[in-house]
Amino acid sequence: MSPDPTATRELVQIVPGRPTQDGAGVKLDRYLTPRWYASADPFLLLDRFHSERGEDYAGGFPPHPHRGFETVTYLLAGRMRHGDDQGNRGDLGPGSVQWMTAARGIVHEETPQQQDGLLWGYQLWVNLPASEKMGPPAYQDIDAARIPEVQLPGGTRVRVIAGELDGRRGPVRPRPTEPLYLDVQLAPGGRFSHRVPQGHTVLLVQVEGESLVGAKAAALRAHQVALLGPAGDVVVGAGPAQARFLVIAGRPLREPVAHHGPFVMNTDAEIAAAIDDYQAGRLSRPERL
Repeated sequence: MSPDPTATRELVQIVPGRPTQDGAGVKLDRYLTPRWYASADPFLLLDRFHSERGEDYAGGFPPHPHRGFETVTYLLAGRMRHGDDQGNRGDLGPGSVQWMTAARGIVHEETPQQQDGLLWGYQLWVNLPASEKMGPPAYQDIDAARIPEVQLPGGTRVRVIAGELDGRRGPVRPRPTEPLYLDVQLAPGGRFSHRVPQGHTVLLVQVEGESLVGAKAAALRAHQVALLGPAGDVVVGAGPAQARFLVIAGRPLREPVAHHGPFVMNTDAEIAAAIDDYQAGRLSRPERL
Protein backbone atom coordinates (compact mmCIF):
# COMPACT_ATOMS: atom_id res chain seq x y z
CA MET A 1 0.00 0.00 0.00
CA SER A 2 1.42 3.39 -0.95
CA PRO A 3 1.71 6.16 1.67
CA ASP A 4 -1.30 8.43 2.08
CA PRO A 5 -0.25 11.79 0.59
CA THR A 6 -2.76 13.61 2.80
CA ALA A 7 -1.24 12.26 6.01
CA THR A 8 0.85 14.28 8.42
CA ARG A 9 4.60 13.78 8.40
CA GLU A 10 5.63 12.52 11.80
CA LEU A 11 8.94 12.88 13.56
CA VAL A 12 10.96 9.78 12.65
CA GLN A 13 14.32 10.46 14.26
CA ILE A 14 16.12 13.16 16.20
CA VAL A 15 19.62 13.64 14.81
CA PRO A 16 22.14 14.15 17.61
CA GLY A 17 24.56 17.05 17.40
CA ARG A 18 28.24 16.61 18.19
CA PRO A 19 30.51 19.47 19.32
CA THR A 20 33.51 19.71 17.03
CA GLN A 21 35.89 22.15 15.37
CA ASP A 22 36.49 22.94 11.71
CA GLY A 23 38.50 25.40 9.67
CA ALA A 24 40.99 27.25 11.86
CA GLY A 25 39.47 26.05 15.11
CA VAL A 26 35.90 27.29 14.65
CA LYS A 27 33.71 25.66 17.31
CA LEU A 28 30.41 24.29 16.05
CA ASP A 29 27.79 21.58 16.52
CA ARG A 30 27.70 19.02 13.71
CA TYR A 31 24.45 17.18 13.07
CA LEU A 32 24.41 15.53 9.66
CA THR A 33 27.51 13.96 8.15
CA PRO A 34 27.69 11.89 4.94
CA ARG A 35 27.16 8.71 6.98
CA TRP A 36 23.53 9.86 7.35
CA TYR A 37 23.10 10.07 3.59
CA ALA A 38 20.88 6.99 3.20
CA SER A 39 18.28 8.69 5.44
CA ALA A 40 18.94 12.35 4.61
CA ASP A 41 19.53 12.24 0.81
CA PRO A 42 20.14 14.80 -0.79
CA PHE A 43 21.58 16.43 2.36
CA LEU A 44 25.15 15.61 3.32
CA LEU A 45 26.13 17.77 6.28
CA LEU A 46 24.54 20.26 8.67
CA ASP A 47 26.52 22.46 11.08
CA ARG A 48 25.37 25.05 13.61
CA PHE A 49 27.78 27.72 14.82
CA HIS A 50 26.75 29.94 17.73
CA SER A 51 29.11 31.84 20.02
CA GLU A 52 29.67 35.29 21.49
CA ARG A 53 33.35 34.52 22.16
CA GLY A 54 35.68 35.68 19.42
CA GLU A 55 38.21 32.96 20.22
CA ASP A 56 35.58 30.36 19.20
CA TYR A 57 35.39 31.58 15.60
CA ALA A 58 38.01 34.27 14.85
CA GLY A 59 40.19 31.93 12.76
CA GLY A 60 37.37 31.34 10.29
CA PHE A 61 37.76 28.92 7.41
CA PRO A 62 41.01 29.53 5.46
CA PRO A 63 41.16 28.61 1.74
CA HIS A 64 39.86 25.09 1.17
CA PRO A 65 38.49 23.15 -1.82
CA HIS A 66 35.11 21.61 -2.62
CA ARG A 67 33.86 19.46 -5.48
CA GLY A 68 30.59 17.69 -6.28
CA PHE A 69 27.97 19.44 -4.12
CA GLU A 70 26.56 22.77 -2.90
CA THR A 71 27.11 24.64 0.37
CA VAL A 72 24.37 26.79 1.88
CA THR A 73 25.22 29.25 4.66
CA TYR A 74 22.39 31.04 6.49
CA LEU A 75 23.63 33.72 8.88
CA LEU A 76 21.34 34.78 11.71
CA ALA A 77 23.74 37.10 13.54
CA GLY A 78 27.20 38.55 12.89
CA ARG A 79 29.13 39.08 9.67
CA MET A 80 31.11 36.71 7.48
CA ARG A 81 33.11 37.50 4.33
CA HIS A 82 33.46 35.06 1.44
CA GLY A 83 36.04 34.89 -1.34
CA ASP A 84 36.97 32.22 -3.88
CA ASP A 85 39.27 31.44 -6.78
CA GLN A 86 36.51 32.26 -9.27
CA GLY A 87 36.65 35.93 -8.31
CA ASN A 88 33.45 35.89 -6.27
CA ARG A 89 33.31 38.09 -3.18
CA GLY A 90 30.50 38.40 -0.67
CA ASP A 91 29.77 39.84 2.75
CA LEU A 92 27.14 37.93 4.70
CA GLY A 93 25.19 39.88 7.30
CA PRO A 94 22.27 38.98 9.59
CA GLY A 95 19.52 37.22 7.68
CA SER A 96 21.52 36.75 4.48
CA VAL A 97 22.31 33.56 2.57
CA GLN A 98 25.22 32.26 0.50
CA TRP A 99 24.33 29.43 -1.89
CA MET A 100 27.52 28.16 -3.48
CA THR A 101 27.59 25.47 -6.15
CA ALA A 102 31.05 23.93 -6.05
CA ALA A 103 30.33 21.52 -8.95
CA ARG A 104 33.64 20.58 -10.65
CA GLY A 105 35.62 22.57 -8.12
CA ILE A 106 36.13 25.75 -6.19
CA VAL A 107 38.61 26.96 -3.57
CA HIS A 108 37.08 29.41 -1.14
CA GLU A 109 37.53 30.97 2.27
CA GLU A 110 35.14 32.36 4.89
CA THR A 111 36.34 34.98 7.36
CA PRO A 112 34.37 36.40 10.32
CA GLN A 113 34.20 40.19 10.18
CA GLN A 114 34.15 40.78 13.94
CA GLN A 115 36.48 40.37 16.88
CA ASP A 116 33.78 39.50 19.39
CA GLY A 117 30.01 39.34 19.76
CA LEU A 118 27.44 36.84 18.56
CA LEU A 119 28.19 34.88 15.39
CA TRP A 120 25.27 32.54 14.67
CA GLY A 121 24.28 30.54 11.65
CA TYR A 122 23.94 27.23 9.86
CA GLN A 123 25.78 25.57 7.00
CA LEU A 124 24.15 22.85 4.94
CA TRP A 125 25.71 20.66 2.23
CA VAL A 126 23.39 19.63 -0.60
CA ASN A 127 24.43 16.90 -3.01
CA LEU A 128 24.48 17.37 -6.78
CA PRO A 129 23.39 14.69 -9.27
CA ALA A 130 26.14 12.89 -11.16
CA SER A 131 25.17 14.79 -14.32
CA GLU A 132 26.03 18.14 -12.67
CA LYS A 133 28.99 17.28 -10.44
CA MET A 134 31.49 18.34 -13.10
CA GLY A 135 29.56 21.38 -14.31
CA PRO A 136 30.74 24.97 -13.85
CA PRO A 137 30.84 26.37 -10.30
CA ALA A 138 28.36 29.10 -9.41
CA TYR A 139 27.62 31.45 -6.53
CA GLN A 140 24.51 33.18 -5.18
CA ASP A 141 25.01 35.95 -2.60
CA ILE A 142 21.53 36.76 -1.26
CA ASP A 143 21.05 39.86 0.87
CA ALA A 144 18.50 39.66 3.69
CA ALA A 145 16.32 42.30 2.00
CA ARG A 146 15.78 39.99 -1.00
CA ILE A 147 14.24 37.20 1.08
CA PRO A 148 10.43 37.56 1.17
CA GLU A 149 8.58 37.23 4.46
CA VAL A 150 5.07 35.77 4.47
CA GLN A 151 2.61 36.68 7.22
CA LEU A 152 0.22 33.82 7.98
CA PRO A 153 -2.84 33.71 10.26
CA GLY A 154 -2.19 33.44 13.98
CA GLY A 155 0.95 35.58 13.94
CA THR A 156 3.10 33.09 12.02
CA ARG A 157 5.95 34.64 10.01
CA VAL A 158 7.92 32.73 7.40
CA ARG A 159 11.04 33.80 5.48
CA VAL A 160 11.11 32.00 2.13
CA ILE A 161 14.74 31.34 1.19
CA ALA A 162 14.20 28.58 -1.38
CA GLY A 163 11.02 27.11 -2.82
CA GLU A 164 7.57 28.63 -2.58
CA LEU A 165 5.01 29.40 0.12
CA ASP A 166 1.64 31.12 -0.23
CA GLY A 167 2.52 32.37 -3.71
CA ARG A 168 5.87 33.86 -2.68
CA ARG A 169 9.04 32.34 -4.12
CA GLY A 170 12.46 32.50 -2.52
CA PRO A 171 15.38 34.13 -4.34
CA VAL A 172 17.46 30.94 -4.72
CA ARG A 173 17.57 29.96 -8.38
CA PRO A 174 16.01 26.57 -9.28
CA ARG A 175 18.26 23.73 -8.19
CA PRO A 176 18.27 20.04 -9.24
CA THR A 177 17.16 18.85 -5.79
CA GLU A 178 14.11 21.18 -5.80
CA PRO A 179 14.97 22.56 -2.36
CA LEU A 180 12.62 24.15 0.12
CA TYR A 181 14.23 26.30 2.83
CA LEU A 182 11.92 28.17 5.22
CA ASP A 183 12.60 30.08 8.44
CA VAL A 184 9.38 29.83 10.46
CA GLN A 185 8.49 31.82 13.59
CA LEU A 186 5.37 30.77 15.49
CA ALA A 187 3.56 32.85 18.08
CA PRO A 188 2.56 31.06 21.31
CA GLY A 189 -0.09 28.48 20.42
CA GLY A 190 0.54 29.03 16.70
CA ARG A 191 0.45 26.39 13.98
CA PHE A 192 2.22 25.92 10.64
CA SER A 193 1.19 23.52 7.88
CA HIS A 194 2.76 23.04 4.45
CA ARG A 195 2.55 20.38 1.75
CA VAL A 196 5.92 19.01 0.63
CA PRO A 197 6.09 16.65 -2.38
CA GLN A 198 5.73 13.00 -1.46
CA GLY A 199 9.10 11.30 -1.13
CA HIS A 200 11.08 14.48 -0.53
CA THR A 201 13.36 14.42 2.51
CA VAL A 202 12.33 16.87 5.24
CA LEU A 203 14.53 18.18 8.05
CA LEU A 204 13.30 20.33 10.92
CA VAL A 205 15.96 22.42 12.65
CA GLN A 206 14.75 23.86 15.95
CA VAL A 207 16.31 27.32 16.23
CA GLU A 208 14.61 28.57 19.40
CA GLY A 209 11.91 27.37 21.78
CA GLU A 210 10.07 24.08 21.46
CA SER A 211 7.89 22.80 18.62
CA LEU A 212 5.24 20.09 18.57
CA VAL A 213 5.60 18.03 15.41
CA GLY A 214 2.89 16.14 13.52
CA ALA A 215 -0.37 14.64 14.72
CA LYS A 216 1.44 13.05 17.66
CA ALA A 217 2.79 16.46 18.79
CA ALA A 218 6.28 15.06 19.29
CA ALA A 219 8.46 17.62 21.08
CA LEU A 220 11.44 19.11 19.25
CA ARG A 221 13.54 21.25 21.57
CA ALA A 222 15.93 24.11 20.91
CA HIS A 223 19.02 23.14 18.88
CA GLN A 224 17.65 19.70 17.99
CA VAL A 225 17.35 18.48 14.39
CA ALA A 226 14.75 15.96 13.24
CA LEU A 227 14.06 13.82 10.18
CA LEU A 228 10.39 13.57 9.25
CA GLY A 229 8.47 10.81 7.48
CA PRO A 230 8.40 10.54 3.67
CA ALA A 231 4.83 11.62 2.87
CA GLY A 232 2.16 14.14 3.84
CA ASP A 233 2.05 17.65 5.21
CA VAL A 234 4.59 19.22 7.50
CA VAL A 235 2.54 20.26 10.54
CA VAL A 236 4.21 22.00 13.46
CA GLY A 237 2.69 23.77 16.45
CA ALA A 238 4.00 25.92 19.29
CA GLY A 239 3.19 25.51 22.96
CA PRO A 240 2.75 28.42 25.38
CA ALA A 241 5.98 30.09 24.18
CA GLN A 242 7.23 31.28 20.81
CA ALA A 243 9.00 28.78 18.57
CA ARG A 244 11.36 29.20 15.65
CA PHE A 245 12.52 26.45 13.30
CA LEU A 246 13.86 25.83 9.81
CA VAL A 247 12.05 23.60 7.34
CA ILE A 248 14.57 22.16 4.88
CA ALA A 249 13.39 19.75 2.19
CA GLY A 250 14.73 18.33 -1.06
CA ARG A 251 14.31 15.66 -3.71
CA PRO A 252 16.44 12.57 -3.02
CA LEU A 253 18.93 11.74 -5.77
CA ARG A 254 19.24 8.01 -4.94
CA GLU A 255 22.75 7.82 -6.37
CA PRO A 256 25.87 6.24 -4.86
CA VAL A 257 28.01 8.54 -2.74
CA ALA A 258 31.78 8.49 -2.35
CA HIS A 259 33.05 11.01 0.19
CA HIS A 260 36.47 12.18 1.27
CA GLY A 261 36.83 15.43 3.23
CA PRO A 262 35.65 18.33 1.04
CA PHE A 263 34.89 16.14 -2.00
CA VAL A 264 31.62 14.26 -2.65
CA MET A 265 31.41 12.20 -5.83
CA ASN A 266 29.86 8.92 -6.96
CA THR A 267 32.92 6.64 -7.08
CA ASP A 268 36.26 6.23 -5.35
CA ALA A 269 37.99 6.81 -8.70
CA GLU A 270 36.30 10.21 -8.97
CA ILE A 271 37.47 11.06 -5.44
CA ALA A 272 41.03 10.13 -6.40
CA ALA A 273 40.74 12.36 -9.48
CA ALA A 274 39.49 15.27 -7.32
CA ILE A 275 42.47 14.93 -4.97
CA ASP A 276 44.85 14.74 -7.91
CA ASP A 277 43.28 17.79 -9.57
CA TYR A 278 43.49 19.80 -6.36
CA GLN A 279 47.11 18.90 -5.74
CA ALA A 280 47.94 19.81 -9.36
CA GLY A 281 46.17 23.19 -9.07
CA ARG A 282 43.50 22.41 -11.64
CA LEU A 283 40.49 21.62 -9.43
CA SER A 284 38.13 24.17 -10.95
CA ARG A 285 39.62 23.86 -14.45
CA PRO A 286 40.58 20.19 -14.75
CA GLU A 287 42.50 19.24 -17.86
CA ARG A 288 40.24 16.25 -18.47
CA LEU A 289 37.27 18.51 -19.30
